Order: sequence, then C-alpha cells, then structure tokens
Amino acid sequence: MTTTGIHPDNQVPELKDYNVYTSDPALRGAVGRGGAAWRDDELVRQGAEYGAEATLRAAEDANRHEPELHTHSRTGSRIDSVQFHPAWHTMMSIARRNGIANLPFFDERPSAWVGYGASLYMHSQIESGSTCPTTMTKACIPVMRRNAALYADLRDKLAAHVHDPRDIPLEGKISMTVGMGMTEKQGGSDVRTNTTRAVPAGSGPWGEEFLITGHKWFFSAPMCDGHLVLAKTDEHGSSCFFVPRWRPDGTKNAIHIQRLKDKVGNRSNSSSEVEFKEAWGVLVGDEGRGIPTIIEMATVTRLDCALASAGFMRQGFAQALHYTRNRFAFGKALVDQPVMTELLADMALETESATLLAMELASRFGSPAPLDTAWRRLLTPAAKFWNCKRAVALTGEAMEVFGGNGYVEDGPMGRLFREAPVNSIWEGSGNVMCLDVLRAVSRNPDDAHLVLDHLQDVTAGEARLQTEVQALRQMVQLAPQDLERQARRFTQRLVRAAQAGLMLQHASPLAAAAFVSSRFDPDWGPVTGISAGTSDPGALVRAAWH
Repeated sequence: MTTTGIHPDNQVPELKDYNVYTSDPALRGAVGRGGAAWRDDELVRQGAEYGAEATLRAAEDANRHEPELHTHSRTGSRIDSVQFHPAWHTMMSIARRNGIANLPFFDERPSAWVGYGASLYMHSQIESGSTCPTTMTKACIPVMRRNAALYADLRDKLAAHVHDPRDIPLEGKISMTVGMGMTEKQGGSDVRTNTTRAVPAGSGPWGEEFLITGHKWFFSAPMCDGHLVLAKTDEHGSSCFFVPRWRPDGTKNAIHIQRLKDKVGNRSNSSSEVEFKEAWGVLVGDEGRGIPTIIEMATVTRLDCALASAGFMRQGFAQALHYTRNRFAFGKALVDQPVMTELLADMALETESATLLAMELASRFGSPAPLDTAWRRLLTPAAKFWNCKRAVALTGEAMEVFGGNGYVEDGPMGRLFREAPVNSIWEGSGNVMCLDVLRAVSRNPDDAHLVLDHLQDVTAGEARLQTEVQALRQMVQLAPQDLERQARRFTQRLVRAAQAGLMLQHASPLAAAAFVSSRFDPDWGPVTGISAGTSDPGALVRAAWH
C-alpha cells in the first residue's frame, strides 16, 4: 500500500484493485508454516479476486439489495421462496469456487484446513453474508456421513465447486447447500427445551423417515437445499434429521417461512423463522443422539467464526492504514501523527495475533496428535470468544479513524462494523464459549495440562508469561463452582497466553516483544492505542502491509 500524495480536496481514494493475500504477511506466513504452500498460487489468485473492484461492487450490491421473501405464488400456492439480487449469487459462486464449501473434507492433506482457513479469512473481509450457507455446507459433511445411503447419493453435490442457484429438487442439482435448524424461541442456546416433534413415517432408500412438526426461531439459510434439524421423537428424545427443501417425490416440503430476520448486519444473507407442518426428513446419526450429532457441525463453524473475525480485524486495519496514509492534516499524513501511529501499531499487533490464533487453530484441525486434539478442544471456543469480541472493538476503532467519513454508508466501514458482532452470537455467545472451555478442562483435564505445558515451553525466557502460565495452572485446580464465576477471566488469560506464544514463535522480534510488553501491561485493554509496547510503533505499521 503506497501513499498517493495529497488529493486536491484531501479525500482518500477507495482501497481497491489490491491483493488481499500478498499484502498480508501474517496470513501468507501462516499458510507456509501450515504446510499449505501447495495452495499459494491459488491463494494469490483469490487475493487478487477479492481485492478487485468488480468483487467489491458485487459485495456492496448483495448487501444493498436485500433478499425478499415470497410466501405465496400469484395464484395462492405456498412457495416460501427467497429472491436474491444477482450479486448474491456472484459472491456465492466465488465462495464455492474457492473451496469454502468443502475443501478440508475432500482434500486428504491435513494442510487443507490451512488452505481453507486462508480463503475464508479473505472472503469474510469482502462479503460475510455468503459465508453463512457456504461454511454450514462444509460443516455438515462429516455429520451427513453418519447416514451412509444419504451421503452416497449427495456426495458429489457436496463436493462440487460450482454454485447452483436453482430452486429445484436435489435430483436435478449440480451442487447443494446445507443449513442448520437448532434453536427455538423458548430455549435459545438451551436446545434441551426444544418442542419440535418427529413422528416415524416408515423407511426408504435413505433410512428411517419421519414427519416433523414444530418451529425454529433461527433457520439459516432458508433457501439451502436441505437442513440438519433437531427434533424430538417420542421414544428416544432429541435426534438429528436431514430435511430437504424438496421431498424425494418432487413436491415442496412443508417448511413454511414465517419471516426473514431484520438483522443489524449480515444483510445479504437470509436468516428466517420457520414452521414445520409434517415436513419430511430422514434420521442422521443415532436416534436420541441429536444434540451431540449436530454439535459436531457447530464445532467446525466455531472455527469459522474465529477465522472470519480475524478477517474483519485485518480489513478494518487495512482500511484504516490506507486512509491515514492518504489523508493529511497539519502538513503531514495522518499515519505520521504520533498518536495515530501508536493506535495503528496497536491495531497491527491485535490483527496479527488474531490471525495467528485463528490460522494456528485451523492447522490443528487436520491432525489427531494429542496436543492438536487438546488445542482444538480448549482453543476452539476460546478463540471464537476472543477474536469475535476483539473484532467489535477494532472495527469500531477503524471506523473512528475515518472520522465522519467512516460513519456514512458510502464507505466500507459501516457494513464492516455491523458485521462484527454477529460472530460473537452465532454458534454460541461469549458466555457459552467460556463455559465450553471450562467443560473441556473438566472432561479432559490432561488436555489442559498438555496445552499449558506447551505454552510454558514456547514462552521460556519470558518471566511474565511463565508467571501467567502458572496462574492458569492454579485456576485449573479450582473447584468447578469457583472457576465458573471466572470463566471469562480464565478464557481471556488462556487466549492471551496462547497468542503470546504464537507471536514469540512466528512474529518478528519487534512485534513479539511489543505484544508481550503491551498485552501484559496493567494499562492495556479498555482502549486500543494506549500503548503498542515499543519505542518504534512506525516499524510495526510498516511491517504489517506488503
């Protein structure tokens, strides 16, 4: 990114026609370390595509022209159809072509998770709504494999790299998308209170068939070709079902879209409320084991939330850096004003550490090694909690860098800021994530010790970090009722220690030292830019963009 010089009216040109991948040294380094150098050329292509003006316009149009619900045809027939602007399908096509719907489950290399993570991280920076049905499709694949006959018939449609927007029965589709229906209005995260019922209706080519009646308060996204749905059977309780949009006989399934959610952000994506009126579905997994079955899908999408939120932070920083390099006040660029340099340096540290955390987590999804398994169990909810929380703060700071120009819809910051909070809510709120960290510790205490042993090793020589790891060890020994009150504190301390270890291993010596100095200073936290932890913040800013 270069300074273009003082514009006649001191207005900053749009950040466009740049490479989202090659300009991000932290991302490119993570791809190489994660063994995904085989995908580097493809990621360079994707980076150019994501930064191209045509893609930026499609992303804007998909959010400006929001989806429209049509419940009935002109003649009164129930159609429950959501209509999208062509730009939505452009973004869905890009996401599908770039592997976000399936790569890590159809490429046997463990490093496919790293390649996938890089693509999602970039796509989220440009258009986030299209990632919802795309990443859910990817996450459903291991769950749908539990029904061998169903998966055998749908495998090729899940593996396809083209987006098929047609609303037709699955038999005629080239590719498919799959969503999720878990929560109900009376329970939210407590899915044990769900009331939707499933009644046996015989068996067929895909196994045991059921008719499902009830509702879902959040049903994303309703135009997916099928959904994994939680419903209770009288005999065994909560079970997981695949419920297609069209029944195998070619008739429309009885899934009635009540309304689309009027969301704060994520406007391009259609989230909905639905009623099932004896909707046809087939059992996936064991009857009565629906919650752990569908939670397997949620675990993978929690990784996606951590990756996407790191992407939000990176885009916010990139926009802020571009703006300050091209906006002038008091005779020099904003980037060279000392207080702004300090802020940008702090943002650079926050962005790099979030990227390292998310990409490190992605790299451990492809390995069965004990430390990798332990890392996934503890750091998946922890990384989701932390990156999603920090994305809200950092995108707000980035918007403020623009001044009034950041608070108008003509620019990029409003949409980015509105997107940031959703990842903290989807797939479990912050409290749920912190409690899941504690649950992982209590169920697998050896995992906690493996992770802490590793952090102690990689932070050797840093007295403050060694003290922090010891403090975490002491917290793990607390009685569950005492530790639960400190769930957020424990999770925050665990994540910061993990980020510090990653920075020491993979960041420049300057950035690593600055991270440790600032993040473990009592003054750090409430306001970004208090201290970047170094006497040369400008060097951190310059190193953050290639």
